[in-house]
This record gives sequence, structure tokens and C-alpha cells, in this order.
Amino acid sequence: FSPGLLVVAGSFAAFRLLNRGLERLVPPPPSARRNRWKWRNIWTSLAHSALADTHSLSPCRFYLHPEMSNDLVGTHPPGAHSLVAVSVGYFIEDFVDMLCNQKLHQSWELLFHHSVVIICFGIAVLLHQYVGFALVALLVEINSIFLHLRQILLMANLVHTACYRLNSLVNLGTYVVFRIATLAWMTRWLFLNRHNVPPATYAVGTAGMAIMTPMNIILFYRLLRSDFLK
Repeated sequence: FSPGLLVVAGSFAAFRLLNRGLERLVPPPPSARRNRWKWRNIWTSLAHSALADTHSLSPCRFYLHPEMSNDLVGTHPPGAHSLVAVSVGYFIEDFVDMLCNQKLHQSWELLFHHSVVIICFGIAVLLHQYVGFALVALLVEINSIFLHLRQILLMANLVHTACYRLNSLVNLGTYVVFRIATLAWMTRWLFLNRHNVPPATYAVGTAGMAIMTPMNIILFYRLLRSDFLK
């Protein structure tokens, strides 16, 4: 039994309660009332991204703890383990929310993505190792803020606004830096340190990178086509 599991369970419950109460905090506009659960889901995801960025995710963490650059297996800053556990709880909550409210053919990509993240982050939480690696992976949440804002603006029917255009530019820029470049760096680190990682963990990490990389490239193309190529 790992105390991290209590954090995961508490996080799941907290994000579930937040999801239930968000419609009162942020009432959906008329254009989003047909899909109320999606409105709540996006705002819940935005809350997780903001929380993750606020706690230990800024690049200054790596400046304050330079040893992490050399050892992502056993080294991590204070609070990082709890942050990863909180993120596992969120991804489980989001998985359940989509499974209950959306048809499988509409959500299978995200469900698959969440399954990979839950497995990889769950290993870090249970073993108290690879937390630094998971912390690097959570840098993608910096871009997720703008991805979620894009969805909110779409649902609010604010596509033809300067705010949407500005968010689209920032979204693509942070996508390249904090998703594609971060995943490339993680893949490189995993390959260079393959002799220091147990075979089973290396196989899980390699499979995760092999799945995430093409998914993120495809999503980048969809965003580029939708917001700019049209």
C-alpha cells in the first residue's frame, strides 16, 4: 500500500466535486447548453492544468534542482510526488467522466491517451521513482491551458474574435515547445539512459512515447488545419 494512493483517491473525489459544481461557478452560455457536461469537463481540465502549472511545473524548478537533469529516476523536488498523484486522480476522473457521458467512437483517442498516462504516472506514484520523468511530462499542461481555452471559446461561439486568434497563436507556439519538443527530449533521455532503467519500465516508457508522439503530431496538424489553413 502506498500513501500516494490516498492522494490519488482524494484528488479523484475533489475533481469530481468540482466538476459537479462548475456549472454554478461558470454558467454555460446559450451556445453551450446543449452539451453541459462537456462545458463542465473542459473547465475541470483547465483547473487541473492551472493547478499543475502553479505547483512545481515551471522551468525554474529545473533551475532550482539541477540534479534532476541528470537523474529523473530517483531525484525530484519536494511536493513533486504528491503533484503526480493528484494528476493521476484527475486523469482517472476525466476518464470516468468521458466514459459515462460520451460515445466511445467520439472519445476513444482521449481514453487511450488517459490510459497510457494513468499507467505511466501510476508506476511513478507506487514506486516513488521516475517522479522527475513524470514531472517533465506534466510540462505539457502549460500548453493544455490554451487548448482548453480554445475549446471554451469554440463552445461560447467566439471563434471570430481577436481573443480566439491570439489564443490560437499562443496555443500552437506552446504546443511545439511544451508538447512536441518535450516528448522528443523525454524520448532522447529514455534512450540514453536505457541501461539504468529496468527492462519492464523501459518497455512501458518506450511504448508510452511511441503512442504519444504520433498522437500529438496528428493533433498539431488538426489544430493547424482548423485554425490557420482554412
